[in-house]
Amino acid sequence: MSLIALRNMTKIYPSGNQNVAAVQELNLFIKAGEFAVLAGPSGSGKTTVLNIIGALDRATEGAVAVDGNDYSEMKPKELADFRLKRIGFIFQSYNLIPVLTAAENAGFTLMLQGVPPEQRRTRIETLFAQLGIDGLEERRPNDLSGGQQQRVAIARAIAAEPAVILADEPTANLDSHTAEDLLTLMRQLNQENGTTFLFSSHDPMVIAHAERVVQLRDGRLENDIRQED
Repeated sequence: MSLIALRNMTKIYPSGNQNVAAVQELNLFIKAGEFAVLAGPSGSGKTTVLNIIGALDRATEGAVAVDGNDYSEMKPKELADFRLKRIGFIFQSYNLIPVLTAAENAGFTLMLQGVPPEQRRTRIETLFAQLGIDGLEERRPNDLSGGQQQRVAIARAIAAEPAVILADEPTANLDSHTAEDLLTLMRQLNQENGTTFLFSSHDPMVIAHAERVVQLRDGRLENDIRQED
């Protein structure tokens, strides 16, 4: 059974007097534990696909199911709860809250889920040590480097042990050395913890690290390649 299943999924956006198909009749199936990337040029539909999988947007046509949940059968409140509990996000702009400390940012999803403070603290301390940013818990985002901020974002994404982590161009604002380190770290998390990752990227470095490359062009599936380690 697939963790993510898109069947004939289409997304159409209105544009002036006409409609534009961002994604067209896409069939995509991702198994638990995969480390996959949606690749393709700008405008190929990568981010649209991630947003629909992440329940940030709705498909116009077709079926979308994640972790056995059919999105078409879920009300907005149910989708929001599912997104909070079962999907982790890593964004290229980090999306950290400036007034919160690194630890508070990393534990924000856990707080929304109602996890008690002591449990949150223990979980975040463990993650920070695993991610190599222990000792930075009380710093605010503006006092962290780009790579450190992205590690805090990774901690936030995996803290609640979601079914899948969606990463939209996660290396776009990082230098090549920092990006390489973070990709190696995420691959390690994938292999050791079985965490499922789905990226969107046109960065050759991200594509090289992926075990599976799903190539999109003009909103359609162009190729689906499994790579050797």
